[in-house]
Amino acid sequence: MKIFKYLFFLILIILIGGSIYVATIDGDYQAEETMVMNVPVAMVYNEVNDLKTWETWSPWKLEDPNLVINYLEKTKGEGAAFSWIGDKSNDGSIKTVEAIPYQSILQEITFEIPFGESQGELYWVFEPVEGKTKVTWGVKGKLSFFEKIKLTIEDESSVQKFQEKFEKGLKNLNNNLSEKMKEYSINIDGVTEYGGTFYMYVTTASKNTPEALDNKMKQLLPQVTSFMETNDIAMSGAPMIIYNQINKNANTAIISFGAPTPSKVVTPSESDILNGYLERTKALKVTLKGNHSNLPEAWLQAKNYLGKTDFVINKEISPFEIYITDAYKEPNPSRWETEIYIPIKRKESEFTSVKNESL
Repeated sequence: MKIFKYLFFLILIILIGGSIYVATIDGDYQAEETMVMNVPVAMVYNEVNDLKTWETWSPWKLEDPNLVINYLEKTKGEGAAFSWIGDKSNDGSIKTVEAIPYQSILQEITFEIPFGESQGELYWVFEPVEGKTKVTWGVKGKLSFFEKIKLTIEDESSVQKFQEKFEKGLKNLNNNLSEKMKEYSINIDGVTEYGGTFYMYVTTASKNTPEALDNKMKQLLPQVTSFMETNDIAMSGAPMIIYNQINKNANTAIISFGAPTPSKVVTPSESDILNGYLERTKALKVTLKGNHSNLPEAWLQAKNYLGKTDFVINKEISPFEIYITDAYKEPNPSRWETEIYIPIKRKESEFTSVKNESL
């Protein structure tokens, strides 16, 4: 009987000693991963803020295809939440408690564990860096007593597990957003009548490439809109680019960035911002939905289409593009909408050509 008593006291001493040791372990933990994505900051923020998108890039979902997700009615912004039941992972939930647009998101994460719940604080930080976005995804919290015990017998700590998940999640997020940005469509809308308009504009020379034109637009279009606001000139439509002259050999163009006005505006003689009139014309209209980098393809499709019709380009009137939706209104390039108008006229018939020559 004594032997059992000694064994009992020995086990008790081990348990007490072990408990004291576990209690002295620092339970505070923090893990985070950072990635710079070639994606606009607003687009990254909007994707993370919408909890329904997490199914396409979340490491928990992708590693456990049978994961069952339940959403609250609200899935965006403060108060949005979802929970899950998994085969390969602990059940849990995430709730957004703070969302500062294009800057940061704070969330509560809870895991169901054998001895209760494990809670932590997820945080996201979005920082614009030279047209890209530095994304930080992290977690911090405090381990419970039983989680500390688990920590002493496992090869991998909670910090390491979270870091692995964050690294995979950020890679998935980056890949998803990069693919979304590439989506585009080109629609040949056909022949239409453009009604004509007065417009405020500034003219410059540029390389005739989407990137160069976008850079020029970012520099010069704000000058036009600022001038209009300062002088109480109403804008009657979306911004536009008019191609006054194109040099195909040098791949350059003289272009005007403008904004339509309801009527003629007389500007001071010394002003760089002028008022012009875009003539009423019959035109081939083409709509691009997607990044401006796809504009050359849209123009090529337009010209190929024209070659199969009874129309030719009317070189007496400058072609133009209208930016219905662009980076100023929508961060996702795949949702940008650009209308291309190529002034056209009917081909001269052989009879008309012979008649003109005889005259």
